[in-house]
Parts: sequence; C-alpha cells; structure tokens
Amino acid sequence: MSQSFKARLRAGEAANGFWVELFSSTAAEVMSLAGYDSAMIDLEHGAADLTDAVAVMRAMAGSGCTPLVRVPANDPAWIKRVLDAGAQGVMVPAVNDAAEAEAAVAACHYPPRGIRGMAAPIVRASRYGEDWRGYVEAIGRSVMTICQVETRAAVENVAEIAAVPGLDMIFVGPFDLSASLGHMGEPDHPDVRAAIASVEAAAKAAGCLLGAIPTPERSPAELYRDGYNLVLADIDLALVREGARAGVAAVRKAAGR
Repeated sequence: MSQSFKARLRAGEAANGFWVELFSSTAAEVMSLAGYDSAMIDLEHGAADLTDAVAVMRAMAGSGCTPLVRVPANDPAWIKRVLDAGAQGVMVPAVNDAAEAEAAVAACHYPPRGIRGMAAPIVRASRYGEDWRGYVEAIGRSVMTICQVETRAAVENVAEIAAVPGLDMIFVGPFDLSASLGHMGEPDHPDVRAAIASVEAAAKAAGCLLGAIPTPERSPAELYRDGYNLVLADIDLALVREGARAGVAAVRKAAGR
C-alpha cells in the first residue's frame, strides 16, 4: 500500500500543490495529471459548494494528486461533510488559539479520538461503504488537520496552537496576517516577516509540519530552504488569467496594436 500524503511529509518529502478556485473538473484533471502532489480545494473563498468540490475530486481520481479542502470556517459540520466527500485533509482558516485548534482536530476524527459523525457505511470517502471499517482505520492515521495562522492573535498564541495533539500542520496566511498587523497587501513587511519567523520557530519546536504560499520576496525555493513541508504556489484561476493576458498581448503585438 502506498504511503499517505501525511506520511510522505512526515518522512521528509517537500511537497507542492495548487489552489482550486475555478472548480472546473477539466482544469482540475489537467492540473492533477501535470504532476502536482496535492490540490487545495478552496471552499472558503472559492465560489462553489460541496457538489462542485466532489466533481473536482472525481476528476483528480487516479492521478496521484491528494485532495485537500479548505473549509469556510472552523465548523465541525463542514469538516465532517468534506471528509465524507473524500478529502484526505482539511485546512481550517483563522485559527486563533489552542482551543480552536483542538476543536478542528476533534472534528477530523471519529470517536473516541474526536467527534466526527459516523456515516462511513454510505459516504463517498469509503467508496460508499465498500470496506468502510478499513476506511475508518486508514483515515484515522492519514487524515491531515491543517490550521491556518493568519492573525495577530494567532501569532501571540502560536506556541500553544502548535502543541495541540493531533494538529499536523500550521499553514501561514501571509496576506491575511499582513492585514491583521496593519500592513495590508505587504506580506514581506519586516513586521510581518518577524511574526512569520516566530510562527516557524514555534511549529518546528513542536514538531508540527509547515505550509505556506510564496510572497513577492519569498520564493518556493526559499520556503523549502527554510523548512517548509508544503508550498501551494499555483492557482488554477491565476494560471488561466496570466496565460490569457500573455496570449492577448502576443496577438496584439503581432497585429501592431
């Protein structure tokens, strides 16, 4: 049996991924077949619902690209639904203290470890009940609980957040953090970089995995060099946008416009 995405990260693999914002099953299929390690299906900011997320996961099936989902909020109902739908990990936005991190972890696990509702005999994640007991056992080991640290309060409480048992990864949100610290749109401001450095130190001290997105002054290579385990550098929507802009510029130049 192949290693889970979490096990690969724990073994030292430096993983990559892309953000799903278009919720096009064709785009998701193309990108997952390109070789990305993971896809973060964005139900926080993406204009989509759970049915759209399932369509994306179906398109990715068999590609080797691990489906992760960012939920709209730290809500056990949402976490339960995306896991039932087949997510292998859940990213929870704006986790500000240890109690909120503990709630996120509990929502990702079945009793007695957590509070996830039991519908394994019928849900997509267990192949609609085919060997649902095997699914329950496997997901208990492999599910990834990811908490985003992206506010001043979260930075102040980051040591306690990182120490929560069962929390697998802290994912830095540099743009939200810059806004929370009074430097909106400046994720590389010295104050923001200092706050991020404190997050990195706390995560490493607790043995917690680290994830992030690049910023204008911090490339994926620099993030990996600094000990990040997961970098989500690409966005399906942005690739289409930039490709279209480049295409339009090229044909306008060819036409002398």
